[in-house]
Amino acid sequence: MTDQSNAAGKPIRTAITDEDGIDFAIIELLFFAYRDFTSDPDQILADYGFGRAHHRVLHFVNRRPGLTVAELLDVLKITKQSLARVLKQLIDTDHIVQLQGPRDRRQRELYPTAKGRALALALARPQSRRIHAALEDSGAADRASIERFLEAMVNPELRAQIDIVPAKISGKSHGDH
Repeated sequence: MTDQSNAAGKPIRTAITDEDGIDFAIIELLFFAYRDFTSDPDQILADYGFGRAHHRVLHFVNRRPGLTVAELLDVLKITKQSLARVLKQLIDTDHIVQLQGPRDRRQRELYPTAKGRALALALARPQSRRIHAALEDSGAADRASIERFLEAMVNPELRAQIDIVPAKISGKSHGDH
């Protein structure tokens, strides 16, 4: 028997620390920030019987009207089965419409309806308020640094997906760091 098998089932009573260069402080901050960042939309979504997958679909379809189902699958990194269930609910509740592609009739393009646009905005407003308050409270004067940090957190081979969304109203795009 090894020491490991002897230790099986025995409680460890000390907290894990920053051993091996693991940055637990930032990891924890990301967990807590994500929890609170999603809490306001979660409450709104619950009124519709929707979850976070619905939120992500609404967000990207509203940011890129005409996004194909295949493109959405690539962005969300979820299974066709999971997306099919969520899309069916959003289509059945008139939040999204699905149209045949003009060049390839097999392609399905997704568009928000007025109801879908209103819900996407209702979900984004509290998140935007939270972001602005956090930027102000933290004294983070350099928003571009925060954007670069978050972009760097995305797998390098998937960063091109960030540039797919339209430029901000101000005209500043992700490439203008």
